Parts: sequence; C-alpha cells; structure tokens
Amino acid sequence: MLGVSDVTERGADGRTSRWDEHKAQRRLDVLDAAIDAIERHGIEVTVKQIADELGLPRPVVYRHFHGRSDLDEQIRARIIEQLLAELEPALRPDGTVADAVRHAVGTYLAWVDQHPRLHHFLGAGRHHERVTGSPVVSGARNAIAAQLAALFTTALAHFGKDTSFARPMAYGVIGLVDGVVNAWRSDPDSVVAPAEVVGRLSDSILALIESNARALGVAIDADTPVQELLRESEAQPGGLDP
Repeated sequence: MLGVSDVTERGADGRTSRWDEHKAQRRLDVLDAAIDAIERHGIEVTVKQIADELGLPRPVVYRHFHGRSDLDEQIRARIIEQLLAELEPALRPDGTVADAVRHAVGTYLAWVDQHPRLHHFLGAGRHHERVTGSPVVSGARNAIAAQLAALFTTALAHFGKDTSFARPMAYGVIGLVDGVVNAWRSDPDSVVAPAEVVGRLSDSILALIESNARALGVAIDADTPVQELLRESEAQPGGLDP
C-alpha cells in the first residue's frame, strides 16, 4: 500500500516531467523563432527580435540558454538539423555515379540558395567571434565526411584495394564543396548562377574521384550505375564478399 509520501513523490515527479517537457518545447520554439528572425532580419539578429517573433519579453529567451554564445550555438544546431534532414536522402547514392554526385551537390546548393542568411549564420563567408571553432558546425562536417568515407571505403574494399586514402579523400571532397560554395556566396559581385556552381562543382568532384580511383587501378566511369559498380566489385578477387 502506498503511503502519503509515495503519492506526494510520484505527483512531484509527474509535475517535474511535465515541466521539463514544457521547457524543452519552449526552447525549440525559441530556436525556431530565431531561425525565422534570421531569415527576416539577417545574421546580426538581436535577442529582442527573436523574442518579438514569439511575443515574449527578452529575459524569457535568455532563461533557456547560458548567454548569447550558447543561444547562437543552439541556433546553429537547429539549422544544421534542418539542413541534414533535407541533405541526408541525397547522400544515399543512386543512379549513376554522376547522378549521385550531382544530386547531393544540387540538394545542398538548393538549400544554400533558398536560405542564404542561415548559411551565412553558420559561419560561411564571414569572420565572427561567435562562429570560430563551433563544435556544432565542425561536428556536422565530420559526420558528412564520415558517411562519405564509409562509402569510399566500401567501394575500395570490394575491389580489394587499399582503403587508407578513403577518409582523406572524403574530407577533401567536403573541403572542396565548402570552399567553392562559401567563396561563391561571400562574393557580392558574383553573377554565377546556382546551376552553374552545381555543374562545375559536380564535374570537379567527379574528376577528383575518377583520377584517384585510376591511380589505385580502379576504373570508375561517371555513367556507370552505382549499384552496378558495387555488384561488379563484389566479384573481384580480394573483395569482402565471396
């Protein structure tokens, strides 16, 4: 039989849980409002502008974060979460090798072109103390590079080739994409259309992959279906599968 103290404790736990859920939801509301405010006002958005999006006093926003730096980092985490939700399906290779590369690059460029201020807030094309060494941005870049490295590793292993260069190659591709897109977006005088960036960047990545594969003795045709390439590789001596 439950005593009074047990009932009281359970009631307190229930209230605590509901309060924690409320705080978590309010925190997400603030982050989503911040993203809307950045889209509307630009990267130097103020906390008052964020609070105004929710119709709240400015101190209520700060109540959920450890100062402005923490708020900015959590905003970046929320932006990246939304970006990865769009990008992740494009990172699953399908069609030809060229199709897979152009689809991934095109999806990313489409997001950047649609949300230039969010891309800018992540640190692209500006030098700002708030962004320097952001663990969230670095972590997202590392996660994408790791996924790409795993793909390169699998392909090379199926061909019985040395996989040690898969990770540097993956980071090289990510660095190339970052460098080209950031430089393009940060140039106010650029007249290069997004479609042209997608085309040139995709061609550069394909050339990088093909030349490095050729150096390892693997012939990769940009028009070869990805799945066919993997099936062919499985039959090669030294592959992972019998």
